[in-house]
Amino acid sequence: MDFLQGLEDIDEGIASKVFDTLDEEDKKEIIKLQKYSDNEAGAYMQLEIFTADKNEVVHDVIKRFAELRKAKAIENIQNLFITTIDRKLLFAVGLDDLLIFDFNKTLLENIEQSEDSFEPKKAQDRENIRDVVHYFEEYDLSVMPIVNAYGVLLGRITSDDIYDIINEHATEQMYHLAGVDDEAEEYDEVYKAGKKRASWLGINLFTAIFASLVIGLFADTLESMVALAILMPIVASMGGNAGTQSLTVVVRQLALGDISKGDAMRIIKKEVLISLMNGFIFAVIIGVIAAIWFDARMLGVVIALSMIINLFMAGLFGAAIPLFLKKMDVDPAIGSTVILTTVTDVVGFFSFLALATYILL
Repeated sequence: MDFLQGLEDIDEGIASKVFDTLDEEDKKEIIKLQKYSDNEAGAYMQLEIFTADKNEVVHDVIKRFAELRKAKAIENIQNLFITTIDRKLLFAVGLDDLLIFDFNKTLLENIEQSEDSFEPKKAQDRENIRDVVHYFEEYDLSVMPIVNAYGVLLGRITSDDIYDIINEHATEQMYHLAGVDDEAEEYDEVYKAGKKRASWLGINLFTAIFASLVIGLFADTLESMVALAILMPIVASMGGNAGTQSLTVVVRQLALGDISKGDAMRIIKKEVLISLMNGFIFAVIIGVIAAIWFDARMLGVVIALSMIINLFMAGLFGAAIPLFLKKMDVDPAIGSTVILTTVTDVVGFFSFLALATYILL
């Protein structure tokens, strides 16, 4: 299925010819899966499943499984899905558990007599695949059955499938944080990839101009004290790096589903406190260095205060930006870095130069 989709993206004609060479059973499976969009769980399920009616005798189920395996009709099966006569999912039993059942009793009788729970954690075929990924991580699953809106068993998703999805999502996030389109980068189309990158670079150019305008407001201050121009990039750089740390942590936690709706203030508070702690530490360090370097004690005070202010804002916006974008139903990785860089540059330059103007001149 994945191979055919990739081939279709490159050449639909060749993909159609390959599809025509498949046997009827494979064609039916592909048609079933193609009705789902890329973000739906149904698009990622395997249709190969081993099922049994709840009233089947265990001995007959095991015998049937052995025959199917010998005929290579099923492969990589770890679970037996127990259903009603109309294929509604009731239970999921691992094959190792099946072997310790009483072979002369029905599946339902064994389950009713067991102290273990065989209630399956399941997902609907139209459910978002990222929610399914969270289920696998939260419940440490190896297999999850997929049902339709009526509870009818359709297929299964395995941990191997989820691993591939996690890798794809991680790659997508890295690209988005860097302002790069993941689809454009998949192929060797220089113009398409360059065009996508240029759009973000263009936005970044305008934000950089805005930061330069802030510097221009303090041109007289800079002319009167060259040391300010030397030290100024340090404040902005430290703020940018601290903000990126907060941003990356929050975006990743959002992707993993580790942040609930009521967690926003807790996350922001944590990131602000971490940034403030580091802000005070590095404020003292750079303050002492600046005072000794330029033999100006108050210059050290100015850059120390500016460092604290900018790292505070870096932690605040580094956490708040992705949380806000998530609330607006926008991918928190998209555009976050550009917004954050603008904030830390502007705040860093403004706080440093404004404090220098007020304290030193």
